[in-house]
Amino acid sequence: MNNNLVTPTTPCSKPGRNVVVVGTQWGDEGKGKLVDWLTESASGVVRFHGGHNAGHTLVINGVKTALHLIPSGIMRPEATCYIGNGVVLSISKLLEEIAGLEKIGVDVRSRLRISEACPLILPLHAALDMASEAARARNGQEKIGTTGRGIGPAYEDKVARRALRAQDLRFPERFAAKLRELVNYYNHLLGQWLQAEQTDFGAALAPYVQGGQLQFDAIYAEAMQQAEIIRPMLADVSRELNDAHRAGENLLFEGAQGTLLDIDHGTYPFVTSSNCVAGNAAAGAGVGPGMLHYVLGITKAYCTRVGSGPFPTELDWQTEGTPGWHMATVGAEKGVTTGRSRRCGWFDAALLKRSAQVNGLTGLCITKLDVLDGLKELKLCTGYVLDGQAIDILPMGADEIARCTPVYETMPGWSEATVGTTDYAKLPQAAKNYLQRIEQVTGVPIHVISTSPDRDHTIMLQHPFAA
Repeated sequence: MNNNLVTPTTPCSKPGRNVVVVGTQWGDEGKGKLVDWLTESASGVVRFHGGHNAGHTLVINGVKTALHLIPSGIMRPEATCYIGNGVVLSISKLLEEIAGLEKIGVDVRSRLRISEACPLILPLHAALDMASEAARARNGQEKIGTTGRGIGPAYEDKVARRALRAQDLRFPERFAAKLRELVNYYNHLLGQWLQAEQTDFGAALAPYVQGGQLQFDAIYAEAMQQAEIIRPMLADVSRELNDAHRAGENLLFEGAQGTLLDIDHGTYPFVTSSNCVAGNAAAGAGVGPGMLHYVLGITKAYCTRVGSGPFPTELDWQTEGTPGWHMATVGAEKGVTTGRSRRCGWFDAALLKRSAQVNGLTGLCITKLDVLDGLKELKLCTGYVLDGQAIDILPMGADEIARCTPVYETMPGWSEATVGTTDYAKLPQAAKNYLQRIEQVTGVPIHVISTSPDRDHTIMLQHPFAA
């Protein structure tokens, strides 16, 4: 008899139902609130891509909490939170986030499970990120608009098969050997290619960079200190998720950023370094695609974008009294992670068609409907003119998108307040007409409507966890 065989988990008569939440625009669509709200029906919440460049703001009983790495479900005491293998992990930022949550009484460490396969973000990645953007600026090139947090370089290391992973923290000598090789490689890039001695790395990176060169000892010492704290949270996340599903537990997969920032399907090259689409929930968490039962697309009632890149429906959002200014001020459009102002524009249904296509959306959640209160008329983009030809879906790539002229439909706005509305029947007729037109143009039904940042101010038309 083979005594090393693992006894399989006894399956439940009815496996759990799993929902994927993705942003359908350029991020900042309000995913955090919806994920937090949906965790009432889920036992586990899973992050499956990105890093601490993501930012989710939760408002619970009027109290704001900003999260970057830890899944939004952490605010639910009964939920287990998972960081999947598709996430690039900054332990420093994770520990900061844990400390902040513990300060307000949230138990994190016993409920957070981190995949051993997560690639690590180290100070060297942030240094390369900053030096690369600085070099682009010196050479007269447009910046990509990264957060400067090392996300892109960490993914580069992953693909190049030289990344340090969370599991390496268990073995100090192995970690040191890999790190030394990585530091030597990065110092070559910083010195010979990027002239990093000209880059101001700021106070945060000062202990790790001197004269434009990375310091191995400082990086290694910090990593080993962090390893003692992080090791108890490391886990085989893929195994645990599959076991939970078979046991009948519902799982919620929490996307970061937005579809149009996807490395393959977004406004390339003004994109992030990971796949933000729903299909990556399988690869980024270690579950089969057959375990993804419903895809909820989160979209604002208008459009926003942070950083560089084309934005066909962008408005003047800096001049007081304009619709764009109204969106920016009433919607408090500042990036959670960067603090940068978000560019604002009209709702783009042709863009949403692209998102629906690549994500396989089951239903839509429209957020920030209340921000449009008081606008006399609304415009809705239904397509574009590209090089003299009418098209009805967002093209691929930044160069083509930049040449698009939006085609608008104009609809009446509404003066009534929708803030806090929880009953669809009580929405103004003009708001209902606007929502119905979005459904018609995009071909995706609206199942959820959010009318304020507060978790309870939500209109539920069809629950994603209802089979």
